[in-house]
Parts: sequence; C-alpha cells; structure tokens
Amino acid sequence: MAKVKLTVNGRAVSGDCEERTLLVHFIRERLGLTGTHVGCDTTQCGTCVVHMDGKSVKSCTILAVQASGSSVTTIEGLAANGELHPVQAAFKEHHGLQCGFCTPGMVMTAVDMINRHGGQLDEQTVRQELEGNICRCTGYHNIVKAVLSANAEMHGGAKQAAE
Repeated sequence: MAKVKLTVNGRAVSGDCEERTLLVHFIRERLGLTGTHVGCDTTQCGTCVVHMDGKSVKSCTILAVQASGSSVTTIEGLAANGELHPVQAAFKEHHGLQCGFCTPGMVMTAVDMINRHGGQLDEQTVRQELEGNICRCTGYHNIVKAVLSANAEMHGGAKQAAE
C-alpha cells in the first residue's frame, strides 16, 4: 500500500491505495467524486480528463502515487459560489451535451484549451484539440459552439463563437 496526498478541488486529501491504482479510480472510489468518468482506461476517449497542477491530463493513465503532491481539479471543482464555470454554462446554453458521458472530460479539456490559448481560438483549433475526446452521441458541432462561446466570454469577446 502507498500513501497518496493531494489537494483536490482546493481541499487537502490523503489516503492509502495499491501502487497500481489509477488516479481516476482514486478520485472516484476513495474520494467519491464520480463526475470524472471511466471510459476506456487506455487514454483513447478523454472521459477521465482532470486538471493536475493546472494542466489537463487523462487520469486513467496516471497512477495515484505519481500524482501525490499535486493539485487536482475535477469537474466538481469548476463551479464556484453556486455558479457554473463559464465553460459549463456555455455547454448548457449551446446544448453541448447529449447523454452527458463525455461532458466532464470535454469541459475539463476545453477549460485548459481556453486558458492555454489566451482567447485566440478558432473552430479548426477547437476541433483539433478535442480529437482526444470522444463523444459517442456525435454532438461535436454544439460542443465546438459551446467552447468558442465560453472562450469569447472568458476573454472579452476575443474570438466570436461560430454561428
């Protein structure tokens, strides 16, 4: 057994787990944060994306012990003071979700993408950067619209959403 100490959604947490426990399973099973989904365990689908030290990572390919000492944000940690994060609000407004299974990973990937690009996003870039996230319902058009809309809101209209 290994001791894992993390800051998750701004709260210090710790727990014992087997050395082979994936971060996604630690988050879901030990911490009870089930918004992060398990899809493929092979880094193909992107449903398990979280932020680790401010960058999006697929938590199904990181061991919990490797993440020890890191700051992790899950989908549950995005909303603040009862208000949805702008990306979450844009997904809701633009119907960027259907069954919802891919949504947490899509949202976490989009937040990181918007932060990295500093407002300079276009449809082609969004589509390219979302290639590591699979929407089984094929709702990509509305997902891209939502990301571009959130980008515009978060960066003062830097790049308008696709119509």
